[in-house]
Amino acid sequence: MAAVVLAAEGLTALALGGYVGVETALGAAHDVMSSVVVAAFGICVGLGLGWVAWGLRGAQRWSRGPAVVTQIFALPLAVTLIQSAQYAWGVPLVAAAAIALVTLLAPQSTKALMGD
Repeated sequence: MAAVVLAAEGLTALALGGYVGVETALGAAHDVMSSVVVAAFGICVGLGLGWVAWGLRGAQRWSRGPAVVTQIFALPLAVTLIQSAQYAWGVPLVAAAAIALVTLLAPQSTKALMGD
């Protein structure tokens, strides 16, 4: 389940980064340099999350750490979004991070990813 959540988060980041990149290319950006950086960051985060999701899917030991850290960073971001009345983004992010953390830290996941 955690692999699915991370893949969904990765696809969302990739899509948002791509959207900012397209809007920047079409001339809709107020600050081109910042928009290029945001687009590149979104695309890199999306690809990184996809890579970690792939590692979780294959029960690769290395994938658990980045997956947990990502979700720990996602929670304050989600709370900030909710406090800014961005409920459509914040609430699903809280739910996704909570689901991912619970599944990543479950005893079955720990055994599968970390061994005995």
